[in-house]
Amino acid sequence: MNATTSLLHMRGISKRFAGIPALTEASFAVGRGEVHALIGQNGAGKSTLIKILTGYYTRDAGDVTFGGRPFTAASPHDAQLHGISTIYQEINLVGYRSVTENICLGRPFHRWGLLDWPAMHAEAKRLLNRFAIDIDVRQPLEIYSTAVQQMVAIARAVGFQSKLVIMDEPTSSLHEREVEVLFGVIRQLKSEGISVVFVSHKLDELYAVCDRVTVLRDGTTVRESAMGDIGKLELVAVMLGRDVNTVRRKGATAFGTRAAATHKELLVAERLRAAPLVDDVSFRIGRGEIVGLAGLLGSGRSETVRLVFGADRAEQGQMRFEGQAYAPAEPADAIAAGVGFCTEDRKNEGIVPDLSVRENLTLALLPHLTRAGVIDTAEQTRIVEDFVTRLGIKCASIEQPVRQLSGGNQQKVLLARWLCMNPRLLILDEPTRGIDVGAKAEIQSLIADLAEKGLAVLMVSSEVEEIAEGADRAYVLRDGETVVELSGERLDEAHLLHAMAHGAAPLKAEGEA
Repeated sequence: MNATTSLLHMRGISKRFAGIPALTEASFAVGRGEVHALIGQNGAGKSTLIKILTGYYTRDAGDVTFGGRPFTAASPHDAQLHGISTIYQEINLVGYRSVTENICLGRPFHRWGLLDWPAMHAEAKRLLNRFAIDIDVRQPLEIYSTAVQQMVAIARAVGFQSKLVIMDEPTSSLHEREVEVLFGVIRQLKSEGISVVFVSHKLDELYAVCDRVTVLRDGTTVRESAMGDIGKLELVAVMLGRDVNTVRRKGATAFGTRAAATHKELLVAERLRAAPLVDDVSFRIGRGEIVGLAGLLGSGRSETVRLVFGADRAEQGQMRFEGQAYAPAEPADAIAAGVGFCTEDRKNEGIVPDLSVRENLTLALLPHLTRAGVIDTAEQTRIVEDFVTRLGIKCASIEQPVRQLSGGNQQKVLLARWLCMNPRLLILDEPTRGIDVGAKAEIQSLIADLAEKGLAVLMVSSEVEEIAEGADRAYVLRDGETVVELSGERLDEAHLLHAMAHGAAPLKAEGEA
């Protein structure tokens, strides 16, 4: 990339924390008007590289040029003033303030010493209209959807005359239709000459919207390529540091091949209904079996498993657990019956970020560890250390705040929280969402091992290959109804996608009318 086309060039970037290298002579270059993917496993150095660029951290070594000139941001605000804006996964806006205030925050809109509200409202509308967003900018931001809030964050970035917009996992909380809207906005930014750094774990998204990709591994840049010059399997292999033929041979997931078996019935759900998203759902699961619930967003998958866990109540239908009538009025009833639940919203409904690994892991177990109101800390520590070892949870100590762990290790802590309860059924809602390829493989392998040992696993996943390769059987939900059960040779990506799109209509052979 030559000087006329290059917007950002970072060379030989190194950074250590307490003597431990986070980046070692990493490099990263972004062209003008380019959408550039930055990927790597958790801990690869992506966040550190971005924070050095935007002034959160100072680099130990290396050079940065931006717009053809040497560049060092003194602070995130300084980076913003120079044309670099960052939109984080957890949208960093003020929900209770108006849309206008969020867009104009930090910019001078004064008239005779007072805020010029008409000019501010006009500016907010102008920026949002560029992205075909027509909302009342006087209303609090929090009343709008996550997708709209993300567009507001982008409008704010553009309002600062940004030359480079960094998007960190921008689609993690968006529905499919909203993702397409976001991609349209990214393409529009590109057409206006604004560069975008796109950080995502979702490979399909990279190929849909990115021009080039840079891969970090263990703090070092290991590959830079045009997206069209590198296939998905090769990209995964580069991230993992593995041979592409090994990845191809073992499949897209780490579930491996599970032998067909007959499973003794554990849970049966019949004709469940809970308006508005669950209308007529039936399924069954046996001991030691992995059953997948597949479907598009809004099909009722997550709402269905919440009924099983007692987080919501079914209006109609019935369930049997181990042959007995089962109708949990609250999660405590499900837990007492031997059901565990790892929610899809790990950050808001799973971990307690400021508590330690020890405290998070034993949260559900506390009633069993308490005698006369006093926690048996010795037994608690023994259990936690045992599961940290068994699940390979990487932490400085069990007293480390769980928020400091990577997404994959946070997910392992949540799995351990339920495994230490010795459940009969474990519900996993999007168990590998938002974690890197390596951690994803570890979680998938762990799920398969648990099922081999007799644990029933009910798994919701938006990743079709995860259902196809990981489940013994799968049920496809569409518009709140079970439309088909798939198993054996029919449990593959083609049949799953067809059922998700067309319901129970038979899949026609290629070329068939």
